[in-house]
Amino acid sequence: MGKRKKSSRKPQGPKKRESLAKEFTCLFCNHENSVTVKLDKKSGVGNLSCAVCGQRFQCGIHTLMEAIDVYSEWVDAADAVAKEAATDKTTTTSSYARAGPGPRAAPIRDREVEDDEDGGHRYVGEGIVDDDDDDY
Repeated sequence: MGKRKKSSRKPQGPKKRESLAKEFTCLFCNHENSVTVKLDKKSGVGNLSCAVCGQRFQCGIHTLMEAIDVYSEWVDAADAVAKEAATDKTTTTSSYARAGPGPRAAPIRDREVEDDEDGGHRYVGEGIVDDDDDDY
């Protein structure tokens, strides 16, 4: 048995290139294929909009950018806003004495210090539990 001759094979055509997606999943309403991207390369603007929730995003583009690039910029911008909001949230909760699961402690500025009968100080206020073990 011999090999087939190369001349007997039919020539292959060019490989078909898969096109990039132009419809995506919305970050806010989670509907699939509801976000469409339109590129206006002449004016250098990419527009993204969700057909379900009406969310819109616009960014500058150049000639090499595709719809996926506008979508990824939208994802990055949404992540940056969420990260900034989380940072703002943590700075406002840092005034609490104890952060963690369970009931929140009252802010330190709302607590009062009273003199005890023994001349000591004790803290009172919301979130402070009185100690019952004074029988030493």
